[in-house]
Amino acid sequence: MKPALDISHSISGQPWHWRGGAIDGLSDSFQPDDLVTGLLLSRGCARENLDIYRAPTIRGFMPDPSIFHDMDRAAARIVEAIEAQEKVTIFGDYDVDGATSAALLIRLLRNLGLDAGYYIPDRLMEGYGPSGEALVRLAEQGSSLIVTVDCGAQAFEALQQAKEAGVDVIVVDHHKCAAALPPAHALVNPNRLDEGEGAAHGHLAAVGVAFLLGAAIVRHLREKGYFEERPEPKLIELLDIVALGTVADVAALHGLNRAFVAQGLKVMAAQRNIGINALLEASRLDRAPIASDLGFRLGPRINAGGRVGKSDLGVRLLTTQDPEEARAIAAELEHFNEERRAIESAVTEQALEAGKGQDNRAVALVSGKGWHPGVIGIVASRLKEKLGRPAIVIALDDEGIGKGSGRSIGGADLGAAILAAKDMGLLIAGGGHPMAAGITIAEDRIDSFADFLDERMAEDVTRARGERALQLDAVVAPGGITPAFVEALEEGGPYGMGWPAPRIAAGPVRIIKADIVGTDHVRAIVAGEDGRSLKTIAFRAADTPLGQAVLGAGSTRKLWVAGRAKIDDWGPRPAAELHLEDAAWAD
Repeated sequence: MKPALDISHSISGQPWHWRGGAIDGLSDSFQPDDLVTGLLLSRGCARENLDIYRAPTIRGFMPDPSIFHDMDRAAARIVEAIEAQEKVTIFGDYDVDGATSAALLIRLLRNLGLDAGYYIPDRLMEGYGPSGEALVRLAEQGSSLIVTVDCGAQAFEALQQAKEAGVDVIVVDHHKCAAALPPAHALVNPNRLDEGEGAAHGHLAAVGVAFLLGAAIVRHLREKGYFEERPEPKLIELLDIVALGTVADVAALHGLNRAFVAQGLKVMAAQRNIGINALLEASRLDRAPIASDLGFRLGPRINAGGRVGKSDLGVRLLTTQDPEEARAIAAELEHFNEERRAIESAVTEQALEAGKGQDNRAVALVSGKGWHPGVIGIVASRLKEKLGRPAIVIALDDEGIGKGSGRSIGGADLGAAILAAKDMGLLIAGGGHPMAAGITIAEDRIDSFADFLDERMAEDVTRARGERALQLDAVVAPGGITPAFVEALEEGGPYGMGWPAPRIAAGPVRIIKADIVGTDHVRAIVAGEDGRSLKTIAFRAADTPLGQAVLGAGSTRKLWVAGRAKIDDWGPRPAAELHLEDAAWAD
């Protein structure tokens, strides 16, 4: 493939390629639809599907919930509980996907006349997923039905204990399943190995699966005449919660997930959820949110409760009807998020130091005592970004048991490798999906586990890294990167995993001014041959080849710069800027 702009080796050591047809700049005849069409096509949208992808709707993408194994069985059991006014508990994971999944079902059941309870395990004291002790205790407290969300697909022992205690458990999950399934009353998961037509929706987050279950429940009740004397709940009003969980869990934004997020953002902008409104206020977002806000502003704050604070804060926030309580919880989450940032920074520094000398490893695997288990997933992401390959970070306790979290790169299925390692007896517990996974491991098995990952994943990682290239969507002069241009780019969204945000090249440019701001961020003002200047920033780049090149380029050497065009709305009026990801010498 001919490199874009003839750049075969950039400052970060990679070629630049066109994701689709090059857009050589803006003219007086520029039409946003021309740009949007190119963005959609270059992301895999078939030409005949342009209309539904340009304006994704639930109707256009929604499958019949009954195509999924156990969906109707799960819905029928929940309908039975509603009619009999049974005590039902929603058992959720402690992350955003778990919190949103639990909140969605709680709010729906509340609207259907059943006040369901919830249980969110403590990350540090209980760990991931349902334990037999917790399920049996809930049964002893009167719950006759427990619905696990975003967990349970691998909880064989826990679900067996629940079954023996006489409580029905429905599992609503999206993590990879083994060939054998735990003894649940129903297990709804598009990633079951025996799934048929529903397997096409394996990219859904758990909250998306929960929404489909909600649709099945409403349909069952409608067929029974339940709404003849009471209003039918509007599932569409819960899409703000679905969008938040989908983006924050880094689910691929194609197919049904695009509709979930596109429509969910509209619901969010209408400010129907008191808790989300409080969270938007706490994050100082005073405009209509876009998809990236869910992943970088709202998601981390909800996650902070489970990481370093109280695990149930997210569910409480998303289900409360009291504005004062919502503001108090949002403020508490804001405090925990600041605490999380400080802990994360310290652990990241230590993990990077521990990872030195692992250049020959397919997967960077580091461990340390005293590391906070609540931030290891974020730290694994930092290592993956820094090293360009999968990374696993393990926090060891005083008894020599490690809790680990991993993040992968496209083309290297980490979740499958974790399940294989578990089957080999290398792990106490483990599970996940291609891009992320969690493990529990004994300290004395870490080296064997690292060797296993090398053997299992080396070929895929080598191939994925060899195919690494910076994918560009357009090249413009600095003066062409305007707020109107950024808004035009957004018309091709929502963007996220599997539907990457547009990457723009600008240049050739000269560096007018460059300095370091904040925590190792490199800020620069560049000027192009069109005589216009542009603000750029490269985050956490001061000690990288990109950062050093920008800082040392001076005003004589010319560069091509590439990154994401964003709107900076901190000033008196919005202005466009470029978040740098790479650069290349133009002379």
